[in-house]
Amino acid sequence: MADSDSDSDSDSAARLRSLRREPPPFRRVRLISREQRSPRLLRVVLGGDSLEGFVIEAPASSVRLLLPPAIGEPLVMPEWAGNQFELPDGRRAPIRTFTPRHHDPERHELTLEIVLHASGAATDWAKSAAIGDEVAISGPGRSEPLDAEARSFLLAGDESAIPAISQLLETIDADRSVTVHVEVTDANAVVELPEHRGASVDWHVLRSNDEPGSAMSAAVEGMDDLPDAVWVAGEAAAVQHLRRHLFDDRGLHRSAVTARGYWKHGRSAS
Repeated sequence: MADSDSDSDSDSAARLRSLRREPPPFRRVRLISREQRSPRLLRVVLGGDSLEGFVIEAPASSVRLLLPPAIGEPLVMPEWAGNQFELPDGRRAPIRTFTPRHHDPERHELTLEIVLHASGAATDWAKSAAIGDEVAISGPGRSEPLDAEARSFLLAGDESAIPAISQLLETIDADRSVTVHVEVTDANAVVELPEHRGASVDWHVLRSNDEPGSAMSAAVEGMDDLPDAVWVAGEAAAVQHLRRHLFDDRGLHRSAVTARGYWKHGRSAS
């Protein structure tokens, strides 16, 4: 019994360490419009007065999209439980993370691009939602800025990274050189990216039996010379593989690389 207080203190400390800072609150918005950019990519515009004061300061930032608990059900606002958002009945809230394609602060609108899969929370909502249906937005999340002094850049990603790559192309100075490698699952998934006079863009179609990210990885590994700054995003295992290649095999300094895992193979990406 003499050690019971210390055990309790240790348990409390462990619980405190497991708690995460509460993200920004959710803002209710409604579906304003939708546009099929490709058979795999759906653009949706969300809007509402709740976006008053919403600010995105850096490209490739992220937001959380809160969806209704099930198709056809009304939106239910969750509560922060210390390390995740939960619905009133204790279930984990249906939330997916996206990079906004565009934010219009004057019109109070936010544009997202959703990669469509056979099924998944965001995919099912995007396919069935009607104009005016309600969801909610929280954010933005942290973004890692590119090196402003770099003269050359590599942007590599899969379909989930297209919005972020598009934003980065719009913000990198026109006199810088940019190499872009994008992996898609089908040739029909190729879309138009923003123009950049110093950019060369290559699209790579993933072969049907290959692991996600392998075409993107092969393209980067096959480059003779790497630029000053590297940005890569997509399937988490593929991104981790490229991190090791860039650091261990190519000797890049960690400050020159931004690598972000957007989704995990075997789990619903959307």
